[in-house]
Amino acid sequence: MLKHAVIPFLVGASLLASAPFAQAASNLVFCSEGSPAGFDPGQYTTGTDFDASAETMFNRLTQFERGGTAVIPGLATKWDISSDGLTYTFHLREGVKFHTTPYFKPTREFNADDVLFTFNRMINKDDPFRKAYPTEFPYFTDMGMDTNITKIDKVDDHTVKFTLKDVDAAFIQNMAMSFASIQSAEYAAQLLKEGKAADINQKPIGTGPFVFKSYQKDSNIRYTGNKDYWKPDDVKIDNLIFAINTDASVRVQKLKANECQITLHPRPADVTALKNDPKLQLIEKPGFNLGYIAYNVRHKPFDQLEVRQALDMAVNKQGILNAVYQGAGQLAVNAMPPTQWSYDDTIKDASYNPEKAKELLKAAGVKEGTEITLWAMPVQRPYNPNAKLMAEMLQADWAKIGLKVKIVSYEWGEYIKRTKNGEHDISLIGWTGDNGDPDNWLGTLYSCDAIGGNNYSMWCDPAYDKLIKQAKVVTDRDQRTVLYKQAQQYLKQQVPITPVAHSTVNQPLSAKVEGFKVSPFGRNVFSGVSIDQ
Repeated sequence: MLKHAVIPFLVGASLLASAPFAQAASNLVFCSEGSPAGFDPGQYTTGTDFDASAETMFNRLTQFERGGTAVIPGLATKWDISSDGLTYTFHLREGVKFHTTPYFKPTREFNADDVLFTFNRMINKDDPFRKAYPTEFPYFTDMGMDTNITKIDKVDDHTVKFTLKDVDAAFIQNMAMSFASIQSAEYAAQLLKEGKAADINQKPIGTGPFVFKSYQKDSNIRYTGNKDYWKPDDVKIDNLIFAINTDASVRVQKLKANECQITLHPRPADVTALKNDPKLQLIEKPGFNLGYIAYNVRHKPFDQLEVRQALDMAVNKQGILNAVYQGAGQLAVNAMPPTQWSYDDTIKDASYNPEKAKELLKAAGVKEGTEITLWAMPVQRPYNPNAKLMAEMLQADWAKIGLKVKIVSYEWGEYIKRTKNGEHDISLIGWTGDNGDPDNWLGTLYSCDAIGGNNYSMWCDPAYDKLIKQAKVVTDRDQRTVLYKQAQQYLKQQVPITPVAHSTVNQPLSAKVEGFKVSPFGRNVFSGVSIDQ
């Protein structure tokens, strides 16, 4: 992963902490929990990265309605699907302008060339821009889109046709996801000519509601409202500022002091006080998420099923739920949340049984005192409000069955990069659904294609993969459900993960904020949001 350069910050960070600045007309400060690794949505998979890029500065051909799961037109006004389900023709919106910044001034409006550049760069490793700036597109490849899209044709300046190898029942939903954000082909050509292709990740250009201004790592990101946005009623903020702080209690204090007007992931212990503060509002929603433990099956002894079963049955889930989630969650037994269609509610957990776990470890040849590493996230996520505490509780649980657990952590971007590389023994991780389709869980997180991406268990099983691939090419929901339930049962038997909890999402914000909608996909979207100063 490319280390990002710091773009000069235009206004001192101290201004962010001052009430007069936060109260200035048409300014909104968002207390974010972490620094993005970059601003090219195609390269990343986390909500932290997508909030700072895709959801502020970019659009996609199709988009999800704010606060919902329905797909609506975006940069495509409509689309046609062939009778065999293999050809998608998108009719592009006219009059859409790319951002004008000190580093790029577009000479034309959005057209088909931008769509071709965006996707050909992800598909073709010999694409000139890809060769000038070698990078990977993990989400795109995790979903097999790099091999399933066989051809993209420019029919005319405002019509593009995608041809697929196999039917993809979730293709339109997938095109609405953050990684599919449309880039400017003209800007890319400028960067290529200047020998600065990597700047696409540090000096972003999109068509979205906000324009990038500056970034100071671990401090802030500044944007201005896009006065030329094709949906002008959605831009109600002149200046949007991400104030970055990894400490949930500090974020809450800033919210109470009106130093920011929206924050996220409060500690469960703070929720009651937030509810009772007349200057604040707290939106509470069932979480479309899963916090889980991933066992790296490429590291011994986790390649043995008995070892994974032992670790799984030694986890005191109820204790974790009580201490970590503090009433703001429910026990998870399955590889996706119960609100996802095709969820198999017949699946049950193995009973909590440390003694049986000890026997399994002994039978697998794992000696008492064996050392293992457990990686704990450094940030609060919707699916895990306190990974450090969870790790300490797991350390105690697994000590009872004779294992010596070392807890490891890194800065968030580094944590993600290293776990995708498979450097961990066991990692705490999780997921918030991105498009409402079961494949976004069962394929994106646990398939062979997702190794090196979001498959943190490095688990690849042909029998499982066959089921989820069959389900993806069937358009009948009942038939897909049968296959997905079989896949869930198989995955539960093989234990590449231990599901821990689905958390309730508590979204605190100032009572002055209007129009903010909680995304079921865990995104923070500021289009359509205003603030009563």
